[in-house]
Amino acid sequence: MVLGEATEVQGFELAGAVVVIAEGPEEVRQSWRDLPETAEVVVLTARAAAALRDDLEPGTRPLTTVMP
Repeated sequence: MVLGEATEVQGFELAGAVVVIAEGPEEVRQSWRDLPETAEVVVLTARAAAALRDDLEPGTRPLTTVMP
């Protein structure tokens, strides 16, 4: 699963990833809360990660990584 701005994440659909487009901080936080419980790994854009900085806890699920 890939979460972030459309211009940064849409290409991942071509590789078969589930893409969640969220353009602003509030939309990112709402999308994060709405993730399915089956989400194991979420790739975040830098802006999405910044919007979620208070919500991300190391060692919890889903596992997250941030795009460079």
